[in-house]
Amino acid sequence: MDICPEPVKRAVMVQQWRDLAYVHWRYPVEEVQALLPAGLEVDTFDGSAWVGLIPFSMKNIGLPRLPSVPYFGSFPEVNVRTYVRRNGVPGVWFFSLDVNRFLPALVARATYLLPYCWGQARHQHDGNVLTTTVHRRWPRRADTSITIQTGERIAEPDELSVFLSARWGLYSRGFRQALRYAPVDHETWPLYSATLQHVDDSLVTAAGLSQPSGEAHVMFSPGVSVRIGLPRKA
Repeated sequence: MDICPEPVKRAVMVQQWRDLAYVHWRYPVEEVQALLPAGLEVDTFDGSAWVGLIPFSMKNIGLPRLPSVPYFGSFPEVNVRTYVRRNGVPGVWFFSLDVNRFLPALVARATYLLPYCWGQARHQHDGNVLTTTVHRRWPRRADTSITIQTGERIAEPDELSVFLSARWGLYSRGFRQALRYAPVDHETWPLYSATLQHVDDSLVTAAGLSQPSGEAHVMFSPGVSVRIGLPRKA
């Protein structure tokens, strides 16, 4: 899974994902499957579905070989996601993506048909502490507050860490209930150990999922540079 199955030959968008935290919980397969559209199957590890609460800084969004978009090209984001397959092709399914820029949220909903949400968002990395807050205003109110303490570089990530991070495409809803797929490529994630110091969240339950339970699986990455391909019918 750590090899990109479909390199992006012609990117339609470039960006950077920086100071990213992976916070994941186990979920029953049937609970997550019930929230997916027809044609997508939950991708599992150790018999469970996994739901992630992923805060990071989106940086330097733009078109290939052109300067990044000023102001609208950099902002904090927190997404709620799970992992899926269609005809054997793995990818990410987003339940929500929260940002503090209203125009990018509208554009992303219109073009990639992704469930972007708008409100107040803040993401800060200070030393070995990562803090994130979201106060969603649109389309449905929800909040999160997360504090992560980062640790040492993971020299050889285990299978679960690779399963949760090495994803090379995203699925989204298309028109008339169709599914769309967009390939994504970037360098291999540099992963670090991390500890969840605090979480007070309603973004996950706002997606229709039950409250997370059990110990969270937590990692940190300083980030990667990303190329996104043209979305197409899956």
